[in-house]
Amino acid sequence: MANPLRIGTRDSQLAVWQATLVKEQLEEIGVPSELVYIKSEGDIDLVTPLYELGVQGVFTKTLDAALLSKRIDIAVHSMKDVPTQLAAGIRQAAVVKRATYKDIFVYKGEKEDIEKALEQTNKEQGISNDELEHLTTHHSPFTIATSSVRRIAQWLHRYPKHRIEDIRGNVNTRLRKVQEHHWNGAIFAAAGLERINLRPQTSVDLDWMLPAPAQGAIMIVCREEDAFSYDACHAFNDAITALCTKIERDFLRRLMGGCSTPISGLAVMDYAQIVFRGNICSTDGKQKYEIEKAVNISDAASLGTVAAEELLSQPSAAKIVQDIRHAKN
Repeated sequence: MANPLRIGTRDSQLAVWQATLVKEQLEEIGVPSELVYIKSEGDIDLVTPLYELGVQGVFTKTLDAALLSKRIDIAVHSMKDVPTQLAAGIRQAAVVKRATYKDIFVYKGEKEDIEKALEQTNKEQGISNDELEHLTTHHSPFTIATSSVRRIAQWLHRYPKHRIEDIRGNVNTRLRKVQEHHWNGAIFAAAGLERINLRPQTSVDLDWMLPAPAQGAIMIVCREEDAFSYDACHAFNDAITALCTKIERDFLRRLMGGCSTPISGLAVMDYAQIVFRGNICSTDGKQKYEIEKAVNISDAASLGTVAAEELLSQPSAAKIVQDIRHAKN
């Protein structure tokens, strides 16, 4: 009997859930497997904000190293955490069908009060300073928590008077921190909470917020020369999810190349078409540039790159990219 396929995974509840899903799908096609737990740098350092860690690959490179050293045969990742350029010697074996791509706001307090605050952006749009004070804890500005540069930029673009606090840890830890701190709430990926049945009733969909490229999708990677692992996983590759996430990641790669950037993208299938929406914000949220394109599915392979090129043709959008690159150097 062949040795079981070794599945590398982080040891958080969500990561284990995702790896277990892959294990079950392998079992359905008669491939035995086992989980191998590995801590990532992003799991070990829970103090430094992600945007200061050089976040590209912070949750994946430890697993990549284990894969290349043959401690594991495949690695399972939240696809939005995977750098757009895979490490040398590693290839994408499959993309599991995407769950919801949405961001959600997990809040504290009365829903009516929170909804009122989220519907109004500033005093000029109908909310007074007194009303803002009523909606906050300890008379401080309305405060939300997130470690995502993308979420910060989009939130501040919509709510420029709000305060942002950093929050780190797995989803269980972050949910606990929301209750422990004097925040009004925090932003989460809906898929992460829903997969492990932790989405609170005190949450609302942020339909206006474009997600991170590939949010809600799961990627499986293997070594380039490992044909057995590739074929086994590719048997349950979801072609539409793979295409849509490729478009989103191509958009990200052409604009910037890393996941710690205020860049959002979403491609969805609409009958025989792929509809793509993307945006880039300045890190302070004051500027936002958007693009939307729809093409036939047969012409969609280059859609992400084409959309990025069109956005870069706008001098102001190109300047945001240039400023962010300079800030990272």
